[in-house]
Amino acid sequence: MRPVSVWQWSPWGLLLCLLCSSCLGSPSPSTDPEKRAGSQGLRFRLAGFPRKPYEGRVEIQRAGEWGTICDDDFTLQAAHVLCRELGFTEATGWTHSAKYGPGTGRIWLDNLSCSGTEQSVTECASRGWGNSDCTHDEDAGVICKDQRLPGFSDSNVIEVEHHLQVEEVRIRPAVGWGRRPLPVTEGLVEVRLPDGWSQVCDKGWSAHNSHVVCGMLGFPSEKRVNAAFYRLLAQRQQHSFGLHGVACVGTEAHLSLCSLEFYRANDTARCPGGGPAVVSCVPGPLYAASSGQKKQQQSKPQGEARVRLKGGAHPGEGRVEVLKASTWGTVCDRKWDLHAASVVCRELGFGSAREALSGARMGQGMGAIHLSEVRCSGQELSLWKCPHKNITAEDCSHSQDAGVRCNLPYTGAETRETWYWDSGNITEVVMSGVRCTGTELSLDQCAHHGTHTTCKRTGTRFTAGVICSETASDLLLHSALVQETAYIEDRPLHMLYCAAEENCLASSARSANWPYGHRRLLRFSSQIHNLGRADFRPKAGRHSWVWHECHGHYHSMDIFTHYDILTPNGTKIAEGHKASFCLEDTECQEDVSKRYECANFGEQGITVGCWDLYRHDIDCQWIDITDVKPGNYILQVVINPNFEVAESDFTNNAMKCNCKYDGHRIWVHNCHIGDAFSEEANRRFERYPGQTSNQII
Repeated sequence: MRPVSVWQWSPWGLLLCLLCSSCLGSPSPSTDPEKRAGSQGLRFRLAGFPRKPYEGRVEIQRAGEWGTICDDDFTLQAAHVLCRELGFTEATGWTHSAKYGPGTGRIWLDNLSCSGTEQSVTECASRGWGNSDCTHDEDAGVICKDQRLPGFSDSNVIEVEHHLQVEEVRIRPAVGWGRRPLPVTEGLVEVRLPDGWSQVCDKGWSAHNSHVVCGMLGFPSEKRVNAAFYRLLAQRQQHSFGLHGVACVGTEAHLSLCSLEFYRANDTARCPGGGPAVVSCVPGPLYAASSGQKKQQQSKPQGEARVRLKGGAHPGEGRVEVLKASTWGTVCDRKWDLHAASVVCRELGFGSAREALSGARMGQGMGAIHLSEVRCSGQELSLWKCPHKNITAEDCSHSQDAGVRCNLPYTGAETRETWYWDSGNITEVVMSGVRCTGTELSLDQCAHHGTHTTCKRTGTRFTAGVICSETASDLLLHSALVQETAYIEDRPLHMLYCAAEENCLASSARSANWPYGHRRLLRFSSQIHNLGRADFRPKAGRHSWVWHECHGHYHSMDIFTHYDILTPNGTKIAEGHKASFCLEDTECQEDVSKRYECANFGEQGITVGCWDLYRHDIDCQWIDITDVKPGNYILQVVINPNFEVAESDFTNNAMKCNCKYDGHRIWVHNCHIGDAFSEEANRRFERYPGQTSNQII
């Protein structure tokens, strides 16, 4: 099975390193005497988690005190200088906002400005040693090239004796290794040390330790093991112990954050009277079926309090949203940390958090922001059990929406890279009729035609392919604007020839006495936001866009939006549709620049953080309700209805409103995105088994 990487140094190793001058001494003599003089009295190290040996938070020891560097004005040039101080040839990148976790102690440097050619960081401009207005949430980090400078045989990067470093952790089944279904949920705990995989002595092993290990490997909780079975098994096997004295609180995101003791090479008696540590993890609902176990009942918060993730490219990642008063809203990232993120991850059936994301890294939400300054100990069963502040719109903006990336079990089903090629020599099609909801772990779990495929022909034209991406767009309709702008217009037929050519009228319009008479239209404005992490672009390239002489623009998509009038029982009685007249950035957020404009055959699309506005007075921005009788109805608008363009979340593409029509006037109210309310509130609203979004159901 694929192990989970752990790069954080153990507290024991750190203590030993601080006490041992040979571990954290100044760099070995360099060929450049100016460098030795420039850095005299300073020591440098990399810290933080999770990370690799050549990256991390930069820490400097000055006058015997360790401190950090603020990210204000930090550049790649400064990273080059610091990487050389650390014994590497150069930098390949740098990080801000405490990506590797906040440090402690002094912030030694602020507004650091280097040209990149300096021999020492002391030659760079700054506000002066110890003069800073930053917090540790702004600690800078570097990513160095994994290549050492000549003369740095033992650099001053924090690298304690190699056997004192936990790199990876895994669970190995006691029997049937390699034949058990994935994910592996029970077995011996093994850690990878420089000399290879070793086991952990179970003396003093606690449920807290098991909780941390299971969380690292993608499981929300642990359960007791059959100790008698493993004790008997241990007597028949040989063991290689490398670690003992593990003591976790239970809230650590990584085993390396627990108190650890390592056996040394000259330790002859290891784990006397004990055996290898064993854990049994409980998989979350998404992984229970694939592991052959019954789905476990996850503990849920009381009442309506629920949590979900939106906008992520993979399971277990996304923007955190919580349910309050039957309405979903986001969480402000103030004081957002790994403890709170891990509570969310475990509540949703994943492991502990791999990253606590801030600054709307998983896209901005829309609507309410329910929580701020969430402070979790890590032991809570729900985010709602953590102390927090209720906020108003003035306290936080959606540019501060919190997100998470959770540890996931290894299932062997992850797609690393997918290629499609000329399949002219393919003679068999093994699957057809594939219909997925998007939550499946593999295509086998999707609905399909089974063993009887319906593809009559093979070849390149009839075989499926994909292009994988880590990011996608996410379209959302501004529902309040629909409600504010809806009205009825009786439009003369002689003004509708262009719209009729676009098929934007009801079928009965074909038998009308053109050009006499009129059609009754329900008109409203559409403001379509892209809240995802990639621009929304038409599926077809501009070479295949169709020029429409009547409207004087290019159409880049066949169908962009569906407009429907439904009865309370779900029957469609009127419909409209809108081809993509043009996709462009009508307006954007303050810090975002427009990129797409339709004029002069320009590029079409919607930039992240921008929106495309179709005003109510544009052709086809309506539903023809000429034949609709008075009554109560549902107005439904669905964006990207045919799934022609990839989005990270299709469940929020539908908007619904209540409508009351008396034959002369129409009232539109309670407009909302299809997944903005709780399931109970949606059931009260719908009262029919109709389509709530364009997700396949």
